[in-house]
Amino acid sequence: MRARSSSALLLAVLASLSACRGSGDVDGAPTATTDAAKPAAGKPSMSDPASATKQAPESFKARFSTTKGDFVLQVRREWSPGGADRFYNLVSSGFYDGVKFFRVVDGFMVQFGVHGSPEVSSRWARARIADDPPKQSNKRGFASFAMAGPGSRTTQIFINFADNSRLDAMGFAPFAEVVSGMDVVDKLYKGYGEGAPGGNGPSQGRIQAEGNAYLERDFPLLDAVKTARVE
Repeated sequence: MRARSSSALLLAVLASLSACRGSGDVDGAPTATTDAAKPAAGKPSMSDPASATKQAPESFKARFSTTKGDFVLQVRREWSPGGADRFYNLVSSGFYDGVKFFRVVDGFMVQFGVHGSPEVSSRWARARIADDPPKQSNKRGFASFAMAGPGSRTTQIFINFADNSRLDAMGFAPFAEVVSGMDVVDKLYKGYGEGAPGGNGPSQGRIQAEGNAYLERDFPLLDAVKTARVE
């Protein structure tokens, strides 16, 4: 998701990754087209998307400990089965530990989910999951996967700061809701605003290529996830 403003939204990060499709876009998925792989035994591995195939419980909570405090997401699989399953596997593997809240647009949303290691990010670039039709609305506190068009969800998610129900018709399917700590989400650093090239914030292309080293050097005030765990 790459929300440039809170008007027209469409999450885009294609081959050039640093160019946003339009105002208010929510981009996030890389360019490739391979679907997520087949079931594998054992714990999901953040370095192996093929292991991220476990079915999520029908309802579960995930606690995010961040540099601003904790928030808890309540996931409902019925809202978005594919999204819930992918999120469950990512959290279970420790994927979100250390990731930065790189796109924080006041009055719109906060986006995160590009891994701090370029090598790990590259492994997930083609691990797309199929779309889920929205059954909930992108209201304040609801979380959805970012995408760059149909069938492009991978690892990036966003949490709505406001009622962004206009995103529903664009296919953004909420899979969870913040049930504790929305005040923490509200406090995440917003000073950099929209990402490059539409704003002064980080370039998604460079995050993918350089990881947290780029963000820590050029955007040191960004908040981050310390740990994310299924409760």
